[in-house]
Amino acid sequence: MTSASLVEQEVGAAAAAPTPAARTRGLRKVYGSTVAVDRVDLEVPEGAVLGMLGPNGSGKTTTIRMLLGLVRPTSGEVELLGRPMPESAGITLPHVGALVEGPGFHPFLSGRENLRRCASAEPLMASGSIRGAVSEALERVGLSHAADRRYRGYSLGMKQRMGLAAALLLPRKLVVLDEPTNGLDPAGTREVRKVIGELHAAGTTVIVSSHLLAEVEATCTHVAVLHRGSVVAQGELDELLEAGSPAVVVSTPDVQLALDSLRDNGIGARSEQDGLVVDLVGTTAPYVVRVLVESGVAVHEVHRRRAGLEDLFAQLTESEESGDQE
Repeated sequence: MTSASLVEQEVGAAAAAPTPAARTRGLRKVYGSTVAVDRVDLEVPEGAVLGMLGPNGSGKTTTIRMLLGLVRPTSGEVELLGRPMPESAGITLPHVGALVEGPGFHPFLSGRENLRRCASAEPLMASGSIRGAVSEALERVGLSHAADRRYRGYSLGMKQRMGLAAALLLPRKLVVLDEPTNGLDPAGTREVRKVIGELHAAGTTVIVSSHLLAEVEATCTHVAVLHRGSVVAQGELDELLEAGSPAVVVSTPDVQLALDSLRDNGIGARSEQDGLVVDLVGTTAPYVVRVLVESGVAVHEVHRRRAGLEDLFAQLTESEESGDQE
């Protein structure tokens, strides 16, 4: 292949690569002597549902506020929908729906009237579409029954639903939700999960900041884990869970024979409720199967063991704590 062909191939690959929906490089935010965000490199693929995880004070909300141009970084770069922020906020933000740090509405207006005011401020909303868009958003978040009640009488969960409705007044390229299930009961949490699924199916990119690991595992395709202002892991959720669990589960009636055979070959294994768990540290799944079969063990099934997101989160944050103490 000629050098010209190689150049053409590289240019074609670059052209085919999709622009991330959101990206940061060396993002840093300092308040006085407090470093809230420290050199965060984050990339959110277009169409992904990214779960942003981290304990309180890890920098999740500050990172989101810098993504949306609500806070100017101390240093670093931010791109949203392919444009630099906050310089391009006027062009970019009409395509972004966001619920950040709890919603704020006029207490003496009804939910419907508040949403109409929000809709009238949307630069991409035609005036003739406001009434229908408001009704649809209220229905989508389960607030139609309370639409004409004053906002001041809403519960915490209802206020959270209102914030979500405002973010969904019209189709968005990106939706950012900061703790969207805060204050919601189990039914409300399921509804938010359904909305996120609908957005994902429609091709909308979603960023969800949450401390509910089970919800993130159920709804997200990608995850970014923040700890003490830095990203300690990010990527596709399935890949991270696989990487955090170097083990296979073997289904066999010959449990003791299998344990003895594996341990004789220096392979760690233990019997648990779901089967024989074999650690893959220093070995491979094919070799484990070979040892078992050659030892006369009846192997019915072998599958990779995935760590739960809670286990992965604990591993990542605890390893960071250990590193700080060394």
